[in-house]
Amino acid sequence: MTEPRYRAIADELESEIAHLRPGARLDSEHTLMRRFGVGRSAARGAVQELERRQRVRRVQGSGTFVSNRIDYVISLDRRPSWHRTVRDAGAVPRAVVLDHALAPLPPDGARHLEVPAGTLAHRLLRLSFINDAVAGLTSEWIAHPAVPDLAAGLRVEESLDEVLRQMGHVRSVRSWCRTASDIPPPDVQDRLELTTAVPVWVVESVNRDADTGAALTYSKAWMRGDAVRVVMEIGDTPAPHPTGAPNTKEVEPL
Repeated sequence: MTEPRYRAIADELESEIAHLRPGARLDSEHTLMRRFGVGRSAARGAVQELERRQRVRRVQGSGTFVSNRIDYVISLDRRPSWHRTVRDAGAVPRAVVLDHALAPLPPDGARHLEVPAGTLAHRLLRLSFINDAVAGLTSEWIAHPAVPDLAAGLRVEESLDEVLRQMGHVRSVRSWCRTASDIPPPDVQDRLELTTAVPVWVVESVNRDADTGAALTYSKAWMRGDAVRVVMEIGDTPAPHPTGAPNTKEVEPL
């Protein structure tokens, strides 16, 4: 079967953009039409195919740009910090507080923080960036006793993990995490600057104080798939085979 023209164009463009710096602008659809001698539908299909492959991201009114996708690693032996995780991947993190209030916990948040519903807690909504490109939106509930003056801390330090350590004198560790891929609600799509309804990573977490075991934070984050590849690391790394080669012993079929 002959490969569709738009896919062949996408394959060629994907090879080319592998050598471009993240954030480089992709040729416009009109330029692609002239270059490959195709109509608008084939040129647009090629760009959409690259977007499905997470190789480019479209910005409404600005154009299409090469993605800067990083591995966002979640594991029990890593600090649950957006800033540290992004830096460890070789990128530059940033976070902007969109909303912060002291509010009564809803039943779901109270259950995760193990306190009665209606207990006052910090409610935080933050937009996260990787190399100045929008990457994620996080809704968080933070136990009020852990850091009563959270607003003051966030004015001088973007990392919530660092604020908890410096002002609350607690060491936050990951206690529970659930990761899925889903279509975000319309308001989240708008915040993430998504031009179409595409799946994003949805990561829910509960973090505790390493010393007391008290629940500190419950968060739900939506992360753009063209910004991060969520990698879960659970358990110990397997030891190498004694001979240095994998075990290739055949298993009898059942």
